[in-house]
This record gives sequence, C-alpha cells and structure tokens, in this order.
Amino acid sequence: MTSGNYEINSFRDLRVWQAAMDVADEILAACDEEPISKNFRLAGQLEASSTSIPANIAEGHASGSTRNYLKHLYIARGSLAETITFLELFGRRNYIAKKRANSLMSSLEPAARMLNALINSLEKKEVKGRKQHP
Repeated sequence: MTSGNYEINSFRDLRVWQAAMDVADEILAACDEEPISKNFRLAGQLEASSTSIPANIAEGHASGSTRNYLKHLYIARGSLAETITFLELFGRRNYIAKKRANSLMSSLEPAARMLNALINSLEKKEVKGRKQHP
C-alpha cells in the first residue's frame, strides 16, 4: 500500500502513528515529573489517554477491514480530545507547567490533523465501497 510518496507496510509506517507516538512519549516523560507524578490517579488517566491514541491507530490498521479501522480511529480521536482536556486541566491546576501543557497540546495538533484526514479518506472509501456493493 502506498500513501503519497511513501510505502506503508505496517502501522509503524503511518505518519499519524509516528506523530502520536512522539507526543505520547513526551507526555509520559511529563507524567514522571513533579508535581503530577504525586497524583497517581490523574497521571495514570493522562498516560492512558495519550497512549491510547497510537495504540488504537495501530490496532485499527491491523484489523483487516475499513469499518474496524475507522472504529479504532474514532476511538483514537476521542482519546486525543481526552488527552487535550487533561492537559488543559493539568495546566490550569499547575500539575504541569502551563507552558509545558500548551506545548504538549500544540504537539498534538499535527497528529489531530493527520488523524482527521485519514478518517475522512477512509469514510469516503467505505461509502464508495457500499455504493458498489449494496
């Protein structure tokens, strides 16, 4: 499978997965720092939502059907919104420095754009497939 000018052999080749992994890694590092690391429950929720983004992209890609792929991409998009919400809240509460929280949220923007573009592309593909096969 090719996309643009590069070949996709696995989910690891997807730029959206790579971008989501990079941000999840940054967020995990932030969760290891004070003062958020003292609040295990909240740090755990942020870790879970941020790692759910690339995990669902990968699981959806490996699912074998466009419908299941989309289902997992919708979950990833929901996890992305959840992650942004936690970062916003943690910045407000000074669990993470506001500047760091804003930087992490900005880092999520390219992944969000790519994720939405991938969803839109697959939705069009699925609609086209349904028209050909009633």
